[in-house]
Amino acid sequence: MKPFHLALPCYDLEKTREFYRNVLQLSEKRSAFNWVDFDFYGHQVTFHLVKENQKGIESTMIDGDQVPARHFGAILSEAEWNALRDRLIEFQQRFVIGPRIRFAGKEGEQGTMFVVDPAANYLEFKYFTDTTRGDWY
Repeated sequence: MKPFHLALPCYDLEKTREFYRNVLQLSEKRSAFNWVDFDFYGHQVTFHLVKENQKGIESTMIDGDQVPARHFGAILSEAEWNALRDRLIEFQQRFVIGPRIRFAGKEGEQGTMFVVDPAANYLEFKYFTDTTRGDWY
């Protein structure tokens, strides 16, 4: 089974960390000043810090892209990601972000692309370039 990736907005990163680390006893993985990843039973759940009452689409800056805070998707193999990219292009889907490499040359380097479904849900599909670790971090 492949792990899923779910990203949600949060309004207080420290309270979010406290709940997921201490209450649910989940492991915190990668993070930055405005987002944090947790191992949610083998899946990647990310919380993006956003302002309360933000107008429009809640988003946060990550590696040069304005990333929608509320999105979900899947972590694929590189071959699966390339095939999906080609299929999205074939069906003339508009990319919100990417396809591109994020965190190039750094830990967590990944191919990423964002699209929007007909119900205005943002989806991210990614693959990690370092597959020797055996996990998605």
